[in-house]
Amino acid sequence: MVFGLGRSKSAPKHREIGPLQLAEMVRAGTVLVVDVREADEFAAGHIPGAINMPLSGFQPSRLPVPAGKTLVLNCLGGKRSALALEKCGVAQAAVDTHLAGGFGAWQAAGLPVER
Repeated sequence: MVFGLGRSKSAPKHREIGPLQLAEMVRAGTVLVVDVREADEFAAGHIPGAINMPLSGFQPSRLPVPAGKTLVLNCLGGKRSALALEKCGVAQAAVDTHLAGGFGAWQAAGLPVER
C-alpha cells in the first residue's frame, strides 16, 4: 500500500474501541468521554456523562485529568476525534483512544443518548 492511499484495518493509527466496549466502560465508571463535536451537535445528543471540547478550539493541554480512568475521544463518525488525537500526539498528551465510528456508531448500536 502506498502511504496516504487507502487504509489498513489491521493497523489503525490510534487505538479504537467499539460502541459496546465503550458502553461497558461507561457503565463501570472506568472512562471519561470527551466529545469533540461542536456545542450544538453535543446539545442535540451525546454519550451519557461525556464532556464537550469542540475540535474548533481543542487544546490537549486543557484535557481534564481522568483520575484513574481511560480518556476516550469521540465525534460523529471518527474523523474529528482522530484529528484531536493527532493534536494530542504532537503535544505528547497521554490520550490515544477514540470511539470507532463515533457517535453515529453509538446510536446505531441502540445505546443511551443524553440531551
